[in-house]
Formats: sequence, structure tokens, C-alpha cells
Amino acid sequence: MPKINLAILFGGKSSEHNVSRLSAVSIIENVSKEKYNLFLLGINKQGQWFLYDGDIKNISDGSWEENPNNKKAIIPPDPSFKGLLLIDENMCSTVNIDVVIPVFHGRNGEDGTMQGLLQLAGVPFVGCDTCSSAACMDKVITCTMLTDNNIKKPRFFWFRYCDFRKNKDSIIKEIESKISQYPMFVKPANSGSSVGISKAHNKDELVAAIEIAKNEDEKIIVEEAIEGHEVECAVLGNDDPIASITGEIVTSDVFYDYNSKYINNTSELYIPAKISEQTSKEVQSIATKAYKIMGCKGLSRVDFLVDKKTNEVFLNEINTFPGFTSISMYPKLMEHIGISFPELIDRLIDLAMKK
Repeated sequence: MPKINLAILFGGKSSEHNVSRLSAVSIIENVSKEKYNLFLLGINKQGQWFLYDGDIKNISDGSWEENPNNKKAIIPPDPSFKGLLLIDENMCSTVNIDVVIPVFHGRNGEDGTMQGLLQLAGVPFVGCDTCSSAACMDKVITCTMLTDNNIKKPRFFWFRYCDFRKNKDSIIKEIESKISQYPMFVKPANSGSSVGISKAHNKDELVAAIEIAKNEDEKIIVEEAIEGHEVECAVLGNDDPIASITGEIVTSDVFYDYNSKYINNTSELYIPAKISEQTSKEVQSIATKAYKIMGCKGLSRVDFLVDKKTNEVFLNEINTFPGFTSISMYPKLMEHIGISFPELIDRLIDLAMKK
């Protein structure tokens, strides 16, 4: 059986560029070299594309960009190219690609932009399509769609920063009216890995948090803070998705932010989550329901808050391409239901080619 030409895309113009590289390395290390011909396509922070064939370790620290053998390469939206267009001085050549894993987190990759390009190019790819990727990335759209379908979300209010500048006092008053009490979380509508998110305990902190969030997105959402278990569920599949066992994150920081996830390494992961079996089943059921409502395909990690006092389950967010690093919850949850990392990659590729 001939090998499948697999392109792994990583990096990108995103605040999560570094995390993308780490996820890509984990996938490259676990993918079967007997089944796939690998083409590693890196995008630097300036948005330039290169085909890389050097040491995998150099992807982790970013030094892959300095490799003198890097070749300019892009995926053209014209489907007649069927994959990569290599540009070497004044010469161009093409490489057929059977399937792509777009290992991007956050904007300019996980938000529908890369998915739109790949759909135009006619190349099968792992994960959600353009519409579902964009909808899940935008927290305002996610909150609106899910609450309209009777899935519990923390109370929320959203606005645009341009309106906040003009009507600061009235917007703050409306936030305090809708959310009703502090603390509350302030989030950019479009970001990942908790970049730009702050917890506000009073009005002054609320204003400061809005100024931080606006650096990531002009659209800002404020949500009720739920004191509860931070629970995650991995979902895999297209039309008939399966939900993993639930996992729980316990962080020593104010909340599970970027530093907790990738830098200070003080958070603890518990699989299964420290919630009742009944609540765990509720989480799994809601996860698959939300996955279908948002039109997800391939994979997503669905994050929840379980109120410690009432055991009420609140859906927090849906990540259409969750972290795939050595410490990431998604592959760990799948491993606990008997799907190893290499098998998980095979399944995702198979789902992509069937999609």
C-alpha cells in the first residue's frame, strides 16, 4: 500500500505560535513514518511559509527558521495544484499532498482562516471546517448558539471596544447589571490558550482587564465567574462523535491561564475528573451535543465548569484544535479510553479523508 503524503502545518501569526510548534513536534514524533511521507510546513511570526526538512528538535525552540535549506512553499487556493507549490529562486515545482494536519492554535489558523484556504485548495484536512472553526473561536457566537439550544453557559455580556471608549460608564453599568456580582472574567472574543483573559474583582480591575483584552480582539465578552471544577472532555468523530472520559485541571494560579498551561508547570491534571459518575456522564452528553450544534468535525476539546456547591454543569468553551503537547489534556484523555497517540493521529487522518 503506497504511503500517504501528509503535510503538517505549524507556527503561524498568532499569540500561540510557540504552543503550535510544541504540538507539532509531539504529532511528528508519534506519527507513523511507515504509513506517511511527512512534509513539514512552517509559518513564521511574519506569516512567511517554508518547507522544512531539518532536525525536529529545532521546531521546538524556533531555530528551524534559520535552516539554510528551507524552501519557500505555499498551498495555493487553486485546486489544480493538489498540494504544495515550491518556489526556489526562479523555479517552481509542485508536490501532491493527500491530507493536511493544520496544527494551529488561536487566530490565523484555528479560527477558520486556514480551513478556508484548505477548502479552496481541495485538500483534505484534520479538524473542523471554516464555519465551525470560526464560530467556536468566537466566544460571543459560541455563547449565543449554545444558550439558544438550552446549553448552560455562565451569564455573559459582550461589547465592542470602540463603543466602550465612547460610553465607558454606561457599558460598565450594563456589565454589572447583567453579571450582577464580582468576580467576573473578561475575555477577548477571539483568542486561545487563555491569552488576554483576566479575572476582575472590582470596577477598577474590570476596566484594566478590558484594556488587556482589547489587545487581542476588538470584541470583548465578560462572563460570570463560576467557582467550580475545571473539567475537560475530548470529542472525536464526524457525524457520530465519541466523548472521552472527563479530566480535571487544578491550578495554583488565579485561573488556568497561559502561564499555568505552558510556563510555570504548577497545575495538576486528574483523569478521571474528581466529580461524580452521574455528573461526568452529563458532561459527556453535553459535550457531544454542543459538538454537533457547532458543526464540529474530526476533533474538539470541550471545557466545562462544574459548580462546587450545586453540581450544575456550565459549558465554558470549545477548542477546535486543542493543544497536542506532551502535557496536553486531549491526547491524555484519549489514551485513557484506549486510543494511543499514534492511533489517534491515524483516526484523525482517516476522519479527514472521509469528511
